[in-house]
Amino acid sequence: MPKGASPKREREYKKLEHKFEEEGRYPGREEEVAARIVNKQRAEAGETQDSKRPAPGGGTGHRRANTTRATRRGKSS
Repeated sequence: MPKGASPKREREYKKLEHKFEEEGRYPGREEEVAARIVNKQRAEAGETQDSKRPAPGGGTGHRRANTTRATRRGKSS
């Protein structure tokens, strides 16, 4: 876990890692997956420095105007 993670997040990470090992999920990647889950939760809760950035697919990107192809080409329908 990164520096600055609360003891609660540390416990959560260890619990997830242990659970994945017991279940045989993500063989060899238990630590990585547990860390990703906990880091995502930290970001969503605003506990990280980068949490101010919008999540991918958050809908804040460039959007095309709501027009049809024919209208954009100058043809009327």
